[in-house]
Amino acid sequence: MKFTVERETLVDAVTWTARSLSPRPPVPVLSGLMIRATAGEVSIASFDYETSAKLKISADVAEEGEALVSGRLLADICRALPKSDVTFELREGKVHISCGSSNFNLSSMPVADYPELPGLPEISGTVEGSEFAKAVSQVSIAASKDDTLPILTGVRMEIEGDTITLLATDRYRLAMRELTWSPADPSISTAALVKAKTMSEVAKTLGGAGELSIALSDAHELIGFESDSRRTTSLLVDGEYPKIRALFPEQTPIHAIVRTSDLVEAVRRVSLVAERNTPVRLAFTQGQVTLDAGTGEDAQANEVLQAQLNGEDITVAFNPSYLSEGLNTFSGNKFVRFSFTAAPKPVVLSEQDDWQSEDDKNYRYLLMPIRLQNQ
Repeated sequence: MKFTVERETLVDAVTWTARSLSPRPPVPVLSGLMIRATAGEVSIASFDYETSAKLKISADVAEEGEALVSGRLLADICRALPKSDVTFELREGKVHISCGSSNFNLSSMPVADYPELPGLPEISGTVEGSEFAKAVSQVSIAASKDDTLPILTGVRMEIEGDTITLLATDRYRLAMRELTWSPADPSISTAALVKAKTMSEVAKTLGGAGELSIALSDAHELIGFESDSRRTTSLLVDGEYPKIRALFPEQTPIHAIVRTSDLVEAVRRVSLVAERNTPVRLAFTQGQVTLDAGTGEDAQANEVLQAQLNGEDITVAFNPSYLSEGLNTFSGNKFVRFSFTAAPKPVVLSEQDDWQSEDDKNYRYLLMPIRLQNQ
């Protein structure tokens, strides 16, 4: 095997596929990247039994063949190469990489021991990549980071006809986002639970390439994503996801509206004095909201912002990180609406264009308040 390729193209391809490598592979060959050269193109793939990644790049192929090399080492080498075309050659069991005046020799692992990559299931439909990426970023922040609760580390994807609904929760907050797509079968009705890490990686690396294809296996065990010349597959998370849609209140008699950018900055400033596990308090009254944090002899901070309140005065307290992360998902929008039933009950954050308009319920972020002593 021998081929020549542009350095930047190779760096991008190797770095992307190496992201899917397990830090602790169950067998040594799964630490490697499979590189196959055929006429006019090179495919690079990784696999760890749960996820796979594969892409194809154009290259000047002088000799077809395949090689399996350490993925993380190859990624480090590629990033360090000078700006020149790269020649990649397999000679007598060794992989020789030359670029400008730099030369490297790597051991090749046994190709015969590498498992076959799972095939991409039949395409279920397509979605605009940038819109999908935005939706995933809004929802994935609410997924749990606790691996002892694997079900909650996933993003649930519910599909009904031309609507995809993404949901995630860590028990303290819940995010839900709806978006439209183009299904291959207009009557499709299904659901899948995908690791939030996988969804975020797909959104980050495939979301900017235009149309994104989504493929679900008939056995509901595997999901695949494909865009341009890149594809990735992942095993679905097994288990029954909690019925969290019911947590959104049907009636919210109290609404408060605040300019998003002002609130994001105010929460950031006031949170500087909020010690670990202490809340930021928001007191909504007619025409304003007062933010404060800190108690007693410790550092304290407060700030007053313009707000519009519909309903009775209300004071709530939130975990500052959960509040900031939620607000930042609205940062591109002008106003955020807080919808309350009562002070100790969950509050729903949504977005709207101006002081008087209705809120957009395509994306909602539900947050559990911290109960104050007088509540």
